[in-house]
Amino acid sequence: MIDVNYKIIRQRLEKEHKRMAEQLQHIRDNRSSEERREGSPFGKREEEASETADLENMVAQEQRVMEEMVDIESALKKFDLGTFGKCEKCGRQIELARLEAMPTAKLCMNDAQKNAR
Repeated sequence: MIDVNYKIIRQRLEKEHKRMAEQLQHIRDNRSSEERREGSPFGKREEEASETADLENMVAQEQRVMEEMVDIESALKKFDLGTFGKCEKCGRQIELARLEAMPTAKLCMNDAQKNAR
């Protein structure tokens, strides 16, 4: 079942997971330093609003990265279970072109289109 294309997809997923973990750590490091800076008695209202917006953006970015990591981890687990590339809805094989474009795809194109409606 695991052919050369699937091995390449798995390597891409592993590399992307590592990159996302590094990005998540970077976000958390930056957020931590921003939180320590917040509450300065010298800040003006505009600066405080800007700092709050920055923190909210970092939290949203952190959430997005964590969600992407969960999807990648799920795909990697499917490799281990031998179920990678199977549609979670109908059980058929997901098109290789779809997996190459979106390795974390859970549905075949047919079921993905049905879900979109």
